[in-house]
Amino acid sequence: MSSNINDFINRLGKNLKHQLKWAKRQNIEAWRIYDKDIPQFPFAIDVYGEHIHLQEYDTGWLMHEDEYRAWLDEVCEAVQYVTGFSRQNIHLKQRMRQKGTAQYEKTGILSEDFIISENGRQFWVNLDKYLDTGLFLDHRNTRKVVGDTATGKRFLNLFSYTGSFTVYAATGGAIYSETVDLSNTYLDWARENFLLNNIDLAQHHIVRADVFQYLADAMRQNKQFDIIVLDPPSFSNSKKMLDILDIQRDQTKLIDGAMNLLAKDGILYFSNNLRSFTLNDDIAARYQVTEISKKSIPDDFRNKKIHQCWEIQHR
Repeated sequence: MSSNINDFINRLGKNLKHQLKWAKRQNIEAWRIYDKDIPQFPFAIDVYGEHIHLQEYDTGWLMHEDEYRAWLDEVCEAVQYVTGFSRQNIHLKQRMRQKGTAQYEKTGILSEDFIISENGRQFWVNLDKYLDTGLFLDHRNTRKVVGDTATGKRFLNLFSYTGSFTVYAATGGAIYSETVDLSNTYLDWARENFLLNNIDLAQHHIVRADVFQYLADAMRQNKQFDIIVLDPPSFSNSKKMLDILDIQRDQTKLIDGAMNLLAKDGILYFSNNLRSFTLNDDIAARYQVTEISKKSIPDDFRNKKIHQCWEIQHR
């Protein structure tokens, strides 16, 4: 191994040593152990139980194909050496800079789903099949807050992905929920997560809908919720959607739509991961807005700009 790989090995070892006890205390089986700590090794590395999700970020560096393969092999060997996990349990992905429905895209690689636990809840994950794994680790803190405050509440999960926020709400004592997404694949995954956590599907509804359409319909039906999570993609041009979603442009329409469904003393958690995103002034003028990004990003994430998050309430 080359000398600078030793810097990578040392950093990885140091992080892991510090975090193993921390993860146990936190009651989690999935967390980030390396977050582009060393610029020469542009990876995000996550532990999922006895597996590693190893993501290489696109830097635009140009390397000869053979040299690049050798470098990747060296990185995988280093991860194997530090973690003690077998090579087949290290799942390498290359994240290209892309827009749109990236999280919904298949990689073409088949592998087994497996279960990890987080704060007493269980989730199905897959580290190869899609670009994302089925569980966004950077929203762990907000999931916990939702779970801790859900007793007796009605919960709405918009752009729900695999329903992890709903799992927390339902197991935290929510009396009713609706989980809304447009992807059958991810709603099926959410259903599996509900069954895994013994969630009653008669009480906790899975709804396939375009979120804009859903908001309009739900308002006409006078639906009301006490906690709403709105975590849209930055951009989506999914063929199933009625329109292209651009979160910077469409934020007011989405937030107003959600606030129309929010009970008087309710709380909306609005989040997105567009680095350049700014919240419109008219939102803060009409509602009580508190930015909670700092406390919503878990301690294991060195990248404190991975998402932005706000609590929004009626004045």
